[in-house]
Amino acid sequence: MSHRSPASAAAPLAAAVPEAAASGTRTGPALWLVRHGESTWNISGLAQGHNDEAELTERGLDQAAEAAGRFHGRTVRAIYASDLRRARQTAAAFAAVLGLPVHTDARLRERSLGVLEGSLSITIDESATGLAGGLVIDPDARPPAGESVRDLYLRAAEFCDDLAARLRDDRDVSTGPAEAGQGDADGDVLVIAHGGTVRVLDAYLHDVAVDQMTWRPVGNAAVVRIPEFGSQLRGGNRCTRPC
Repeated sequence: MSHRSPASAAAPLAAAVPEAAASGTRTGPALWLVRHGESTWNISGLAQGHNDEAELTERGLDQAAEAAGRFHGRTVRAIYASDLRRARQTAAAFAAVLGLPVHTDARLRERSLGVLEGSLSITIDESATGLAGGLVIDPDARPPAGESVRDLYLRAAEFCDDLAARLRDDRDVSTGPAEAGQGDADGDVLVIAHGGTVRVLDAYLHDVAVDQMTWRPVGNAAVVRIPEFGSQLRGGNRCTRPC
């Protein structure tokens, strides 16, 4: 087992800034992972999980618009989003810039915290979350009626595998038939979700098992790029037991 220091784990997840691809340089579509903008529960310090009461603040709406604006003129094939309101509101900004529909998928939801949702985040003990010092210390810790980090990892990985298979098979990655506003078949794919979902997808796509994950900060409207997504097999650490 590799040593993971809390100091290095505390570094934020590396963000990316989209730039127009130069002619002839594309080797495969990129997957862009985006966290939702600041929500009302973010500024109140409340644990959100699957609770759908929170919505974007004015600042959160501005963050979403700014992040989306960076994709203007970029070739994008499809937009996926968590079906929770804060993610859908963020995705709407990208849809407006790109002229594409948003396809929601519940597998992109944040980790459910069960009975702890609505609690002050700072009052939740690490024994319930399995997280401490920027590390996953127990991937199977599960709050009552909630999910473990492993549960989140597995459902997000399932979404990822389904999407990658569609791209490799050159199938339509939208959830319905071709329609007006359909993106370019060779374009990138955007996924708008949550901090936890972005972390586990980034880990899975870099072949990091859930029990070896860090839990680095992911800012509101942060963007993470996975290059050449779908052009090769990715992931492969969907362990149902400790790896």
